[in-house]
Amino acid sequence: MTERTERDFLGEKKVPEPAYYGIQTMRAVENFPISGLRAHPEQIKAIAIIKQAAAETNMLLRELDPGIGRAIVQAAKEISGGQWNEHFVVDVFQAGGGTSFHMNANEVIANRAIEILGGSKGDYRLVHPNDHVNMAQSSNDVFPTTIRLASLALINKLLPELTALEKALKDKAIQFNGVIKSGRTHLRDAVPVRLGQEFDAYAVAVHRAAQRIQNATSSLEEIGLGGTAIGTGINTHPRYHVEVVKRLKQLTGWPLKRCPSLIEATQSMSVFAETSSAMKLLALELIRLANDLRLMSSGPNTGLNEINLPAMQPGSSIMPGKVNPVVAELLNMVAFQVIGNDAAIALACQAGQLELNVMTPVIAFNLLESLEITKNAVRIFRERCVTGISINEETCRRFAERSLGMATVLSRHAGYEATARIVRESQTTGRSVREIAVERGLISKQEASQIFDPFMVTGPGLKRRSNAK
Repeated sequence: MTERTERDFLGEKKVPEPAYYGIQTMRAVENFPISGLRAHPEQIKAIAIIKQAAAETNMLLRELDPGIGRAIVQAAKEISGGQWNEHFVVDVFQAGGGTSFHMNANEVIANRAIEILGGSKGDYRLVHPNDHVNMAQSSNDVFPTTIRLASLALINKLLPELTALEKALKDKAIQFNGVIKSGRTHLRDAVPVRLGQEFDAYAVAVHRAAQRIQNATSSLEEIGLGGTAIGTGINTHPRYHVEVVKRLKQLTGWPLKRCPSLIEATQSMSVFAETSSAMKLLALELIRLANDLRLMSSGPNTGLNEINLPAMQPGSSIMPGKVNPVVAELLNMVAFQVIGNDAAIALACQAGQLELNVMTPVIAFNLLESLEITKNAVRIFRERCVTGISINEETCRRFAERSLGMATVLSRHAGYEATARIVRESQTTGRSVREIAVERGLISKQEASQIFDPFMVTGPGLKRRSNAK
């Protein structure tokens, strides 16, 4: 491969001739061979949009030569359209503040703009990565803005998936509404519940989690672009910070606004902890939901076997015919990762000193990964698990009738102590609570039929079966 020689104030370095990146990117590649992971495509798109907005704003303010500016804009548009992603080669674990990723973008845009103007890559006399592409910018305001924009883009993809999951759960709630099963608390018998009621509760939990994530977007929409190094706006036109956010709003179509304090926006990364915290709360709900489905589908011969999850693949390399709840297990593992990512983000957010938090690269990686993998896992969970759930209604009914929790309704007629003694006798003899209560004359057979009707004990008061909803 042919090479070109580039220079910076630290010396010279060979760069592959086909590469749009330059010497600073090469130094970062050599310095940080850590994970092999690269920036999320949405973050690459975000920085390209920022560079376009900056160039157009600087041209508007007569700070940037129009010929150079138009070439930068064209190059940035190509990148935001999905071209040249392979030239963003810096590891996600890199120098603090995201300077390496930022300079990777500056160099790619500069060299592509040089080509557009008819020059050769590396001829920074035509378009310079710092002087032109980076005009009125710093890594310290650009990189956090890329996290904001990329997070908003991924949230806008995640929220429809959560809405679809909520609807799928509600559909199952309607489908299963007439199915009575034993409730369980402490993993022990409890009062009956309709399977539809359980699924409706799952849908509500997903809805509430989605609302928390939606609420976090208002903070993400506050942009610190224009603050440059520490939020004071040094080396910018007096109108730059207003105009660049206005242009960014036009390019993205999102209700972006300037942060009330650009200095605070440079120092504090709590907005990302807020978003990650909402993601963690969603993860906790998804874990609980997945575990409930795994328990209810356990067996089939030695577990609860109340519901059937879709059989997606053989579950064992040694046990023929075994099928596992693989999609629910997948959802668990993704949720565990999100919780771990949240811990890393929390540590990074508190690690800023004085005028800057330099831990933004690890914040970006973990937050964008959480959004991406959750979006994908929720879709798979809905498509390959929830929509295909079926029930074993006879098993559910049998457990409900045998549940010691059914004694709860008897306590209204026989009292707590007497009912507790009946429960103990039921456990010892295996006879039902209903049978013992009738035998002792505490209630008649006709009363028992009414009292122990499961539809009457899945709602408040003395709701009748015909009114059960």
